[in-house]
Amino acid sequence: MTAPSALPSPTPRALHPEIARRRTFAIISHPDAGKTTLTEKLLLYGGALHLAGTVKARRAERHATSDWLALEKERGISVTTSVMQFDYHGFRVNLLDTPGHEDFSEDTYRTLVAADCAIMLVDNRKGVEERTRQLYEVCRRRRLPIFAFVNKCDRVGQEPLELLGLLEQELGLPVVAAMWPVMENDTLHAVVDRRRSVVHWFQRGGDHGASRVAIETTPLTHEALAAHASRSTVDRTFEELGLLDAAGHAWDPDAITRGELIPLYFGSALTNFGVEPFLDDFLELAPGPTPRPIAGGEITPAHEEFTGFVFKIQANMDPKHRDRIAFVRIVSGHFEAGLTATLGRTGKPLRMNLPQQFLAQERTHVDDAWAGDVIGLHDRGTLRIGDAIFTGKPVAFADIPRFPPEHFSRISVKDPLRRPHLDTGLRQLAEEGAVQLFKADPQASVPDIVGAVGQLQFDVLLHRLEHEYGVPAKLVSLGMSHARWIEGDEKALLRATLMRDRQLLYDAKDRPVLLFTNSFAVRWAERESDGLVLKEFPD
Repeated sequence: MTAPSALPSPTPRALHPEIARRRTFAIISHPDAGKTTLTEKLLLYGGALHLAGTVKARRAERHATSDWLALEKERGISVTTSVMQFDYHGFRVNLLDTPGHEDFSEDTYRTLVAADCAIMLVDNRKGVEERTRQLYEVCRRRRLPIFAFVNKCDRVGQEPLELLGLLEQELGLPVVAAMWPVMENDTLHAVVDRRRSVVHWFQRGGDHGASRVAIETTPLTHEALAAHASRSTVDRTFEELGLLDAAGHAWDPDAITRGELIPLYFGSALTNFGVEPFLDDFLELAPGPTPRPIAGGEITPAHEEFTGFVFKIQANMDPKHRDRIAFVRIVSGHFEAGLTATLGRTGKPLRMNLPQQFLAQERTHVDDAWAGDVIGLHDRGTLRIGDAIFTGKPVAFADIPRFPPEHFSRISVKDPLRRPHLDTGLRQLAEEGAVQLFKADPQASVPDIVGAVGQLQFDVLLHRLEHEYGVPAKLVSLGMSHARWIEGDEKALLRATLMRDRQLLYDAKDRPVLLFTNSFAVRWAERESDGLVLKEFPD
């Protein structure tokens, strides 16, 4: 591990050492690129796990640490963001493992607001896939620094030089190879650390990547490579390195921090090859806590007062106690257990007792935390996603992205006596952001229609209602796919509902919403709005 380079302060005052050593990042990828497996291995090398349980290790009855919902364990997919914290070589790491499936985009986008940078995982066979491209665009718009890790190099894939070129073409940003693979018989044997001119050779273990892999580090010389690889492999490796030196982009740490240059790494999360050198390099180069925009300026980590915002709410992390945890990204200052702050939305005091930090579902009490950390607060329904919490002068952070649903279904329960339990489950899951609630009748006391960005969200909803709230429920699709919040007089609203390709609903705040069967119907309504204003999402 090379000593971390000095970190410039984002303000005239120097950052507190505890803030400077924080690293808070998300991992983004297309489904099945190996994201949860890489998360497990980062935890393994960070000392948070003694054995890594990958999603595929079913016969050993082990599941990925970050997949803690029952449905995640059953299907082998991540459907909710997990927060994991550990210490590694002097750094305090806050790792946010996001869902890969596009149906859970909202959860991923909210999490990216809480991150300071992102690791983009790429399958060595498939390159940049559509889901990865979408998430990258979100990061690019927020100017989040990106670190690319080409995964699954334990199997035959695209040529490294070809992959590098494809990444630049797809992402529209320069890519610089921080480490380069040494391939023998189409299998990864080592990675070259180009900045330090050394080669890390990996020794395959017999436990299928459950424990750390042994590494031998040698100088980057023909003689050292020849002692471990064939003559053709040595020649090809030096030829590729020569091409990178001659035609590749120059190394520029400042451009990386600004999100203008993407460092590239190669490895295999399954076998652990390349994981440790990547983690060491990434934590050295990744930015510490970054400023957050507010009305009229920004809040920097060195700001003395405590500030933070809620980016995620999760109910029933402990099903035995039906608890509700609000995840808070600390933006500035020093948090201490029992701190009394102000909740910006209500202006009322909020005493933050029993704060927690996490390793997925496992949690520990924390006495203090600093800018960059993520803490969990027990919540009795007071907090909402996007809430600002602060001491001192009021602050209002930029809104967390919201998205209109694309699927709508009427929800019902067979046993009328279970209706109160259904209402409780729907309310809590909606406050998490798992679904959105609507009513066909504005006078109705409870919602009976649910909306979701992706169809798989409905599967999760039904599963959680049954297993967490004891309510087997049924969904019937409305056959609508586009929603527009509308503003205007009652007569114009009534005229707008007379067409057969639309339906009028009311959201949780009793605002009218028109549902349409297709995009053509939406465009027609916009042209013939006749006094109505149609919005994709309310202000």
